Amino acid sequence: GYPVIVRVAYTLGGKGGGVAHNEIELHEIAGRGIAASLVGQILIEEYVGDWKQIEYEVMQDYSKNNVIVCNMENVLSMRVHTGDNIVVAPSQTIDNHEYHMLRSAALRATKHVGIVGECNIQFALDQSSDTYAAIEINPRLSRSSALASKATGYPLAYMSAKIGLGYSLPELVNTITKKTTACFEPALDYIVCKHPRWDFTKFELANRNLGPTMKSVGEVMAIGRKFEEV
Repeated sequence: GYPVIVRVAYTLGGKGGGVAHNEIELHEIAGRGIAASLVGQILIEEYVGDWKQIEYEVMQDYSKNNVIVCNMENVLSMRVHTGDNIVVAPSQTIDNHEYHMLRSAALRATKHVGIVGECNIQFALDQSSDTYAAIEINPRLSRSSALASKATGYPLAYMSAKIGLGYSLPELVNTITKKTTACFEPALDYIVCKHPRWDFTKFELANRNLGPTMKSVGEVMAIGRKFEEV
């Protein structure tokens, strides 16, 4: 039943997609999405806008050793594209059970897919039932990867390049800390928050309502001891 979300293949920032509340909207968004897709494909899925959006950055080598580099929460849940969302690391509103449930799922998914290097995995989580779904896996450096690298002091791009050359996680020394290896999972005793930046002066006719299509042109990051500081 409705609403459903239309996701477009081979586009960035949710281009061409949207949420359909009836058949008329579905036909309109589907036609727009197929035209925007490089391969003429769309995916129609259940809309879970009220579920939490949780992300994990994972590193894995050729031997399938893998670690979680960073865990992040999108404050505005699944309703808003992660590029337009306020993102905080580490997650602030999930409990220990939920964190480890999704952490284990992220590590299993990375091994199953056979990722070599860095990847970003995004989950939708319904806290009322412990139900979750993997909504996206990005086997590459992304905006979230840049945030995770800055937030944790873990050089994701450097480590990914070295793993691509055949190095294993235990062999690689963190070039920022100079002490830990790549298989060491960062533990944060501070809060990192990312806030998107929109430029509606340049794009005066743009729709200012946030949704599954990204509209921001940049972002700013803050670090503090507690959420109120950032």
